[in-house]
Amino acid sequence: MLDKTEEIRLQVYLAHSGVASRRASEKIIQDGRVTVNGQVVTELGTKVSSKDKVAVDGKEIKPEENKRYVLLYKPAGYVCSLADEKDRPIAADILKETYSERLYNVGRLDMFSQGLIIFTNDGDFASTLSHPSAELEKEYIVESSQPLPKTLAEEFENGVRVDNVFYKCKSAKDLNSHKMKIVLIEGKNREIRNVFASRDVVIRKLTRVRIGNVEMGDLKPGQYRELSQGEVAGLLKLCKNKLI
Repeated sequence: MLDKTEEIRLQVYLAHSGVASRRASEKIIQDGRVTVNGQVVTELGTKVSSKDKVAVDGKEIKPEENKRYVLLYKPAGYVCSLADEKDRPIAADILKETYSERLYNVGRLDMFSQGLIIFTNDGDFASTLSHPSAELEKEYIVESSQPLPKTLAEEFENGVRVDNVFYKCKSAKDLNSHKMKIVLIEGKNREIRNVFASRDVVIRKLTRVRIGNVEMGDLKPGQYRELSQGEVAGLLKLCKNKLI
């Protein structure tokens, strides 16, 4: 918890309160959704302490004492956002029966993909893992509806340009005629889907099975567990940026 007189940047305060990562909190502030002592604040340099009354969308927030690091096997059909205007199922809601803290996802999986995603209320941890310079490996198993082109894995490793966007995976390996293992370190929006679509390959199932040193193990869709201290430390050690 903050000392009552200690002042920190508003976006850090939001992150420590489990609102969102620091980067995402900056946008929340700039969008005019945050008030300090009843006044809307949009200046990122603003500093606050625990004596101030800080609210997001009218709801007062406080830094949380317990840091949570939860690994969820997101089922297909769930979106990775804190709210959805189309009223689709939200992945974070799966955790609400167990955790009272406000947990948010580190990175994303698109609605139709499934697999591992980390939820936390630790803004520094989230910022470190999600920053592009972290170069944290994410491993996927992709199953196609038709036989895979024999050259697709090699092309993806060498780099593929689709609609003026360059995609390049760290590694790709055919597991059989309809299944490929892919490792990404950057993960542009819908990267695997866009590359496969550019080769007219229909994806039947896309599953993230590893994030850095954290593997799926026995988790099934909709199941979750807390990361061990060793796993959390291991993830931070793997990040190239070392932001914290």
